[in-house]
Order: sequence, then structure tokens, then C-alpha cells
Amino acid sequence: MNVEKILSQMTLEEKVNFCQGANKWETTGVPRLGIPAVWVSDGPIGIRREENAYKENVEGFAPTRKAVCFPAMAGVTASFDPGLAADLGENIADAAKGEQVDVVLGPAANIKRSPLCGRNFEYMSEDPFLAGKIAAGYIKGVQSKKVGTSLKHFAANGQETRRFTISEKISERALREIYLPAFENAVKDAKPWTVMCSYNKINDIFSSHNSWLLTDVLRDDWGYEGLVMSDWVAVNDHARSVSSGLSLEMPRSGDYEDGYLADSVRNGTVSEEELNREVRRLLELTKLCLEGRETAAEYDKGQQHHQARRLARESMVLLKNDGGLLPLEGKTCCFIGDFAQAPRYQGGGSSHIESTEVLSAVDAVRSVAKVSYARGFDADGDSMSDEQLAEAVALAKTTDVAVLFLGLPDAYESEGYDRRHMHLPACQEKLLYEVLKVQPNVCVVLHNGAPVEMPWVDSVPAILEAYLGGQACGGAVVDLLFGAVSPCGKLAETFPLKLEDNPSYLNFPGFRDEVVYAEDIYVGYRYYDKKKMDVLFPFGHGLTYTTFAYDDLKLSSDTFRPGEKLTVSVRVTNTGKTAAKEIVQFYVRPDHEGKPRPVRELKGFGKILLQPGESGTVTAELDDRSFAYWSDETHDWFVEAGRYVIEAAASSRDIRCEESVNVENKPLKLHIGRETFVGDVRRIAGADELLEGFIGKEAFARINPWLCEHALYHVLCMVSQKHIREDDFDALVKKLNDLQK
Repeated sequence: MNVEKILSQMTLEEKVNFCQGANKWETTGVPRLGIPAVWVSDGPIGIRREENAYKENVEGFAPTRKAVCFPAMAGVTASFDPGLAADLGENIADAAKGEQVDVVLGPAANIKRSPLCGRNFEYMSEDPFLAGKIAAGYIKGVQSKKVGTSLKHFAANGQETRRFTISEKISERALREIYLPAFENAVKDAKPWTVMCSYNKINDIFSSHNSWLLTDVLRDDWGYEGLVMSDWVAVNDHARSVSSGLSLEMPRSGDYEDGYLADSVRNGTVSEEELNREVRRLLELTKLCLEGRETAAEYDKGQQHHQARRLARESMVLLKNDGGLLPLEGKTCCFIGDFAQAPRYQGGGSSHIESTEVLSAVDAVRSVAKVSYARGFDADGDSMSDEQLAEAVALAKTTDVAVLFLGLPDAYESEGYDRRHMHLPACQEKLLYEVLKVQPNVCVVLHNGAPVEMPWVDSVPAILEAYLGGQACGGAVVDLLFGAVSPCGKLAETFPLKLEDNPSYLNFPGFRDEVVYAEDIYVGYRYYDKKKMDVLFPFGHGLTYTTFAYDDLKLSSDTFRPGEKLTVSVRVTNTGKTAAKEIVQFYVRPDHEGKPRPVRELKGFGKILLQPGESGTVTAELDDRSFAYWSDETHDWFVEAGRYVIEAAASSRDIRCEESVNVENKPLKLHIGRETFVGDVRRIAGADELLEGFIGKEAFARINPWLCEHALYHVLCMVSQKHIREDDFDALVKKLNDLQK
């Protein structure tokens, strides 16, 4: 396919038509030139292939073909395993080929700013480093089979409330350090075929026509070469979007948009080169998709169901296991709760899958143990009859352990709206408290897409966070409860004690069409650690059925300079009696006076399987970005000199080993002016000599510590007792700036 030749043969009308979808799920082909349509589909955790692409109602969802539903990304990220994300991606790609889908609309790499966001089950983490690694793994897996991905929602799509019009007020530093790095890592490392812009505004500019976001950052800074498509019905000004770097509006707005874009080209509002640039990108995508259609893939739904069970096991997190209540092997137990036989295993909205089958815990446990069951409550809301409660309490008395399957109903969290609180349904908490009165040995299994408050946490010895574990989640839960394998997931988000503790609490979801990100860079554990706040479960927390010891933390050097690499390694030993995987986290902690920073930030991680008594080494590599912060003054990353501590940890609150490294670098250049802080000027090597020569020795001696806190020009005039000419002051400033070169 010769892209340039085809582009030269297209008419203006064909080009503008090409930049809109033909319908909900297909791009517009050019039959005259032999250019076919490309088919896209929702599908981060399973292919949601609608039967009728031409359904006119773009807001609704048409019937879909059955597909395997894998665990939600909230759980997959808890595996801390980019390889596992790649496995998921390969399965999704096989399904896409089986359903004749060219581009999968995912993954979603938005940061979990608030636990209330209705789409948090679909997002990965509160930490951008972890989210970027998992997103890159997923993209590599999908695209290894020559199926495209669409990294979304670019950027800062942190809420569902007024998502089509909300303007998010975010500082440049917070954008660069928190909300953009996951996209940056995925773009640079995995090169997604497409990126999908978000609905929201960032600082009053819609993402769909934000040239700073779509061109300056995405292309000029990160070197992205693919195309940008809109989220569905996200384009508000098609001509402006094309000029800003958006290639494809989805779905089709109508012929009036074609006419508007064509007129904009004719009158010069949009240059023909800008239009050609986006058409060229669309043609390049079409070329990739045609090449992908030449390769076949095996699509065995039964085998994928087994893969979904394996992925779910790796994605679940054992939050608590006092007294070794789990595993249940050798104990009598009962299952209580509607989710045990009708699990909530996926979220609502555009990612919702018509599953091929669903394996519940009640069905899965039949091949493992004889377990009695009581429904307890109705999973589709907040209701429980007296008879259901009595049956559950009576059953709980008869076994060694009662396993309660609790969680959030479908109506509590979904695309399209945000949660209003973090509580479980009241009927479920009442059931739990009544069971605890007669049975202290309780294990709670949670089916939810985001954190919940647990006022009962101290009374429950064991808690397994199953997240939304996909259609085979019941089998995975049974595997973990009965010890077929050890749990190994760790939380990719902090569970606060209560909603009010969250840093975004006073500014979520904002007022009318504006929300202020007042917490700035202090999101998730960065906030809780800085505030030294108690949390329910910290970022990175997760237990196994064994114990691990960390020692022998080593750094490849005790000094780091920008442009170099620093290798860190730690020895991990399985000190228990069960084979299990351990996730080691490496944090960087600034240990010097300087720019305000989080206490620690995740900059590396690794996962290792160890047999009882076995030791192994986990290694990570740190680079400039591991130590850098974003400077609003220079609009660039800066590595500040000083002492840093490298921590090997089992969670953000469980630091096992640490070693320090001295980072060497020139100080950040100070932009000197009339109002510059005198104390900052005097930190420049050689500045005192210049100042003394400028105003004289006697006057310079009058600059005491109190005056060092004032503005430069005013202090120099004061101590010299004369008015300083602007030309002379400018000459001094030039000399001071020259000292910093």
C-alpha cells in the first residue's frame, strides 16, 4: 500500500470524509482507491464486538457477540507483572482476530485520583510508574499479534461526573509528574498504534483540540508517530481538532462536520498540509491493519477461560490473614453471600462483556470440598430478607470457618457516573456483624472495582480482595482459599480508612464545570505518607501463605550523575513453608533539603517465585527520571543534587532494606530579577564576590540574615543608601547569570 500515492489521488471531500468514522465502530473507507474500512472495538478485558455497527443510537449499546471476560485492569495491575499484562494482551488480540477486529480500544491508563471515580475498575493505579509499566506490557502483548491498541483516555480523565464538559485545573508539575507519565512510558516503550483523547478539558481546553497535549507533548516531547482518535462524541470543533493533531473523529458526527472541515480548508482556517498530515496517519493505520489481517491467530474460548482463571489468581490480594486462618484445607467451611453463586466479575459501560460462561465459587468448590451455601442477601442491590439473614447465621454456626462473599452491586460503580460513598451496602454489613456474633472465624471475599471502607476490619481475621476477577473468578477464589496456589497480588492503590482522608475529598467532583486538583502532586500514597496518616491498607500491600526476608541490598555505585544508570538489587528468601511469589518494590526517597517532594516514589519493582528456604535476587535499574522532578521554571525535568535513599520494600509502609546514594548535578539555574530572594542569589558560587564588588565592602557587610529574605534590588539600594540605575542592575544580573553557566 503506497500511502503517498493514495494521498495524492484523494479529493478534498474524500479526505475530510476519511477523518470521520463511517459508523459507531468502523472508519470510513475509500472504495474508489481500494481503501477498506478499519474495525475498532471496545475490549480492554474482552472483545465487545457489537452485532450491528450501524445502530444509529450512539449513546446505547447494541447486542454483542459472546467473548471471554478477563479480570479488570484494577486487578491485573495488582499483579505488578507487565508480563502477565502482556499475556492478557495476547489473549485479547487472538479474540480480536477471531472477531475481525483491527484495533482494540484500550488500555486505560488514567490515574486513580479519587476512590469514587466510577471507572476506577478500568484504570490501573494511583501510581504513574506502575500504571505505565502495566499499560506498556498490555500494548506489547496485543500488538505482538498485529492487532492495534488505543491508549486512553488522554489525559486526566479522572471522573465521570460532567465528563463531557468538566475543566480540570491542574498544575504543569502535577500533569508531568502524575497524570502524564503512564501515557509517556507506554508511548515510548510500546508504541501504541493509536491514542484516544479524553472528553474533559484540561485548564479550559478540550483534550480533543488541545494542541499542547496532542502535538507539543505527545509528538514533539515523546516522539509519538501513530494517530490520535477521539473518544466517542468527544469532538467539539472538528476543524480545530485536525489542526491540533487529531486524525479521526469517532463516531461520525454527520455530513455537516464534513462540510465544516472542508470549508475550513478552503478558507485557510485549516491548512491543507494539516489535513494531509492527519489523513496520512489514518492511511498508515489502515496499512498496519491490512498487514495484521494477513496473519491468523488461534481463538479457543475454552482455553481462554482457563487463562482468565490463571490471570485472576495473580490479580487478587490477600489483605489480611490473622492466625493463619487461610488456607481452608482441612477445615469445614460454608459460603455465604449472593456473590458466591452470582459473582460480580466486571464493571459496567463500554467494557462490559457478554461472557461465554461464568464460573462461580459455589460451582468451583464442588471439586475441592463439600461446602454448604446460604444466599444471605441479593447481589443486585441493598436488600436482605429476615429469612435470608436467619439462614446465613444458622449456617455460620455449623462450620469451622464462614466465608462471606461481599462487594459492590453493579449499580454502585460504572462508566457514566461516580460513586457517592465508599460503603458496602448496608444489608451486607448487617449480615457480617450478625455472623460475627456466632462465628469469629470469618473470611471476607470482596468483589469490587475500587476501595471500600471497612469499619469491621478489626473483627474479621481474613480478607481477600478479589476485585472484578473476570468470568473465571469463582475458580480463582477457590484456588486461593484452599491453597492450590498462594495469593501474590499487592495493592496498586491505597485503601484509606475513610473517604474524608483522601486528598481529593474537598475537590471531587468539583462544582459545575470546574474541578481544582488542589492536592497537586500528592496523590495516593504520596499524600498519605507525607501527612503521616494511618491508612486501612497501604499501596503495595499484599500477603502470601509464607514469609519473606530481605537482605543484601546493593547499589552499583554510591554516586549517581545524570545520564548514568544505577542498578539496585536485593536478596529475598522464602522463610516459610509454602512456595509463593513475592513482589519487591524499590522506592526513591530524597534525604536532603530541596524542592518539596513526596516522601518516597516507586521507581522499580520485580516479582520472584521462591520455594521454601530458597533465595533469589530482584533487580531494577534507575535512571535520571528516577530522581527528577518537573521544574515549572525551566519546563523540563531536573535532577536535584543531594543524598537519596533507595528502599527495598514489601509495601510503601513496609521498608525492609535501604542504602543511600549521592546524586551529583549542577544546581538549577536561578532566573534572577528585581524581586529575586537575596538568600537564593548568595547560594550561587561567586555571587558574594560580585555583590561586594558592585556595592562595596562596607555596604555588603550590612546584608544580614534578615535582609537575605528580601528582594534583591530593594536590598542593594537599602544597604548602599543610593538609587541603583536599571542599566547597572541589569549588568549585574548578567554577570550573576554567567556564573551559573
